[in-house]
Amino acid sequence: MTSSPPDWTAAAACLDADPRWFFPDRGGRVTRAKRICAGCEVRAECLEMALAGNEKYGIWGGLGEGDRRRLRQRIEAA
Repeated sequence: MTSSPPDWTAAAACLDADPRWFFPDRGGRVTRAKRICAGCEVRAECLEMALAGNEKYGIWGGLGEGDRRRLRQRIEAA
């Protein structure tokens, strides 16, 4: 059984965006994805879900892999 996406995802600015923008090939540009995230009303919820799920790849809540890793480290150190 597959679970449904959280309700907040219906308001995501990336809903109709090309997923390749958020999951580029290694070294690919993420500028477009981060620009979409910057104006998203559910950015915080997206980032929270990515952190809780330990997402390793892609842009989530406007942050890339390294950004999320550093954020997790700061949270764990606090």
